[in-house]
Amino acid sequence: MSICLSLGLCFRGGNFVFVKRRIIFLLVKVSILNFQKYRHIEQPGWKLGWDWKGDEAIWNMRGAEATEQGNCSRFKGDQLPHCCERTPSIVDLLPGTPYNMQTTNCCKGDVLSSMIQDPSKYDSVFEMSVSGDTKAGFNMPENFTIGIQGYTCGHAVPVAPSKYSLDGRRWTQALGTWNVIYKNREPPSLVRCSKHMCPIWIHWHVKNSYTSYRRVKITVHNQNIVKNYSEWNSVALHPNLESVVQVFSFNYVPLSQYEFINDTGMFWGIKFYNDMLLQEGAGGNVQTEMLLQKDPGVFTFREGWGFPRRIPFNGDEYVMPPPDQYPRLPIIGQHDATLSIAAVFLSLLLLNAGFQKMFRGSDFVRGFVAVRVTRYTCNSACDGRNHGKPEITKNTTTTTI
Repeated sequence: MSICLSLGLCFRGGNFVFVKRRIIFLLVKVSILNFQKYRHIEQPGWKLGWDWKGDEAIWNMRGAEATEQGNCSRFKGDQLPHCCERTPSIVDLLPGTPYNMQTTNCCKGDVLSSMIQDPSKYDSVFEMSVSGDTKAGFNMPENFTIGIQGYTCGHAVPVAPSKYSLDGRRWTQALGTWNVIYKNREPPSLVRCSKHMCPIWIHWHVKNSYTSYRRVKITVHNQNIVKNYSEWNSVALHPNLESVVQVFSFNYVPLSQYEFINDTGMFWGIKFYNDMLLQEGAGGNVQTEMLLQKDPGVFTFREGWGFPRRIPFNGDEYVMPPPDQYPRLPIIGQHDATLSIAAVFLSLLLLNAGFQKMFRGSDFVRGFVAVRVTRYTCNSACDGRNHGKPEITKNTTTTTI
């Protein structure tokens, strides 16, 4: 853990580690770790803050910096402290910072990746020398903030002191370690949205049904005209993900939520290829296809349920229609028949956190099945009409192929 970061419930956790006591200064090591599996901290990133209890001052820092020096007139001499603010605001250094200003795992520009997507970038560390009343020991700061909308933090809790080793043989121990937990609680938006404010569409298209495999195409569309999504990710819950054979153009990692159930997986873009989801337009989409092995004991199309149960995007959850409200695949003939070409197309619209979703429209074609869940009525979703329950209006057409 580290200062204000998260434990298992997708928050963020953090430690103040009181490493070494000197005559005047206390050396403090701060670690910020993002323990969320698939929610990352993107620009403008974190900005750590707290309130000192006494007359502490930060004399120097490595791996981060204070945005304001403040009034240091109470100190005399040629060298003034790095920050004299009673409520300092700390930001990360940028990549490419000179080595004499760096620490291990620093300098990522306030951005933290999720644990699964990039384990090398999910934490940030900095050190600082703090002056204060050394006789009284280290006064743990209070009123921590992380500078990210929706995140609130608790009180500092003392835990077992951290241990450090340079050679793996001898271990030194910190004089004290405290953990602070930040929780993500997005408030509901007060602004009503329109169809132009719905940022993400995710299309799940079952293209082909082979003898032993199904081919599924996933397309993520960005409908936001002013924002790119860097290092985006999406999570899908579908029983057939237990039998993934190959994912062609995305990175994929199964998320084994339970010991014997593997129906959840995480998708994200390939570095320098499609890890950046551009703003709305010709290039505002990323797509892949994947092969799923048929396993009648796990999943079939018998009830026409070819869609995912859940698809969070960048950690944002949204309301999906219940299974009994999805249109079913048409029955061909009086006897069981094999549908050689089954295409099931689901257009999912992801609204901002707190927005509820509404479905409208679907159509069937005999022989070639295309089930579309078209645009949500965003105004209705944001109004909270129909008590937040998704609806599907079925319009059936018959075409001979």
